[in-house]
Amino acid sequence: MSSTRFDSSKQYYATSSLVVGYALCSSLLAVINKIAITQFNYPGLLTALQYLTSALGVWVLGKLGFLHHDPFTLEIAKKFLPAAIVFYLAIFTNTNLLRHANVDTFIVFRSLTPLLVAIADTTFRKQPCPSKLTFMSLLIILGGAVGYVATDSGFTLTAYSWAFAYLVTITSEMVYIKHMVTNLGLNTWGFVFYNNLLSLMMAPVFWVLTGEYADVFAAMRSASGNWMDSSALFAVSLSCVFGLLISFFGFAARKAISATAFTVTGVVNKFLTVAINVLIWDKHASPFGLVCLLLTIVGGVLYQQSVTGAGSAPSQRDPAVSKQTDGENDGDFDDENQAKGISGTSKCAKF
Repeated sequence: MSSTRFDSSKQYYATSSLVVGYALCSSLLAVINKIAITQFNYPGLLTALQYLTSALGVWVLGKLGFLHHDPFTLEIAKKFLPAAIVFYLAIFTNTNLLRHANVDTFIVFRSLTPLLVAIADTTFRKQPCPSKLTFMSLLIILGGAVGYVATDSGFTLTAYSWAFAYLVTITSEMVYIKHMVTNLGLNTWGFVFYNNLLSLMMAPVFWVLTGEYADVFAAMRSASGNWMDSSALFAVSLSCVFGLLISFFGFAARKAISATAFTVTGVVNKFLTVAINVLIWDKHASPFGLVCLLLTIVGGVLYQQSVTGAGSAPSQRDPAVSKQTDGENDGDFDDENQAKGISGTSKCAKF
C-alpha cells in the first residue's frame, strides 16, 4: 500500500513539474524573444541560432539516448521541404513582428488565427460551418482585435505589415502544411529535427535576400568590435535555450495531462505573458488596449470550449467534423508558436 502511495505521489510531482515547466517556458518565451530582438537587432541571425540550438539539441539528446528522432534522409527532406519553407516564413515574419511591435500586438494577431482557419476550412476544405458558440467566440476575437488596433498608439505601417504577413503564413501552415506532412511517418522529435535543420539550411538565402549579412559584417568590422555585448549574448542564449525547452515540456506535458487541462494551461500562459510583459517594461499596450487584448483571449477560451464540446460526442458527428475538431483542439499548442516556432512543430506531430 505504501509503495503504491509513493508511486502515485511521485507521478503527481513529476506531472506537476512538467506542467509548471511548460507554463514558465510558454509564458516567458514571447517576452524573452522580444528582449532578444531588441538587444540583438538581427532577426535572421537570431532565428538561425535558435534553429541551430534546437536541431543540435535534438541530435545530441538522441545520441545520448534521452529521445528518439527519425534519421535525416534526402528523400524525406525533399517531401518535408514545402512544410519547412512555410514554417521558416512564419518564424521569419513572427520575429520581424516582434522586432517592430510589442508582445501584445503579437498576441492579438496570433489570436486571430482561429477566425482565418475557420474561414479557410469552410471555404477551401469544404468543412461544415462553425457552430453558434464557435461563431460567437470568433466574433469576440475579432471585436477585441479591432478595438486593439483602433487604439494602438504604437501603430506603424511597418509593424502591421509584418503582422498581416505573419497572420497569413501561420494560417497557411495550420490549414495546409499540417496535413501535407501527416503521411511522412515521422515521430514527434523527427518533426522538430527536420523543421529546424531544413530551416537552418534556408537561413543564408534570407540573409542575402534581406541584406542582413551586410549589416552583420559591418557591425563586426566596426571600430569598437563590440557587435554583441554581454546583455545581448545573454538574451540570445536564453531565447535559444527556451526554444528547445518548450519543445520538451510541451510534448511531455501534452502526454502527461488531459487535453482539457492542457488547454487551460495554454490559456493561463497567455495571461501570464501579458502580466509579465506589463510588469517588466513599458513596451506594452494602453489600458484600453490591454482590455481588448484580454477580450481576444477570452474569445479564444470560448472557441476552445466550443470545439472541445463538439468533440465530446463523436457518435453524433460525421468524419469531416471529427477531423476538423481534432485539428482545432491542437490549436492551443499552436498558440505558443508565438514566440519561437519550435513549438509550432507539435501541431504536425499530433496528426
